[in-house]
Amino acid sequence: MIPPLATSVPLLVVGALAAAIWVGGLVAIFIVARTASATLEPAQRIAFFRSLGRTYGIVGSVALLVALAAGAILLDDHPWDGLLVAAAIVAAALLLALAAGMAQARAMTRLRRRAIDAPALAGQVRRGAVLAAALRGAIGLLTLTLVILGAALVA
Repeated sequence: MIPPLATSVPLLVVGALAAAIWVGGLVAIFIVARTASATLEPAQRIAFFRSLGRTYGIVGSVALLVALAAGAILLDDHPWDGLLVAAAIVAAALLLALAAGMAQARAMTRLRRRAIDAPALAGQVRRGAVLAAALRGAIGLLTLTLVILGAALVA
């Protein structure tokens, strides 16, 4: 059963705004990261990304959880067909990738701080940066996939 219009419209609005915050934040962080990397010294960059990560970690995570909850409520009476199962799996994978990305970002902050005084850690920093890029790519791809699946579910 589809929720009555009186409850589904506000829920759609909340879900759409939350999804916009999540997706927009991912795009903004990509742009900010490139700019900060090109303009800030290593110590400044570490402090900046630590602060940005803590702030966006809260805002982005809440937005993602709100968007997922709104979608789940709106799809509550939708039959568990292949499309809904795929969306649930992708949503779970996104949450796992996000948790891994946040943990890896914290570890990279510590490693980058140590590497300022220990240049021998540069190889570890490079390997960590490759992993970070892979995690960001996975988060972006899973987000895009979930948006597409969500659109297909409501179509």
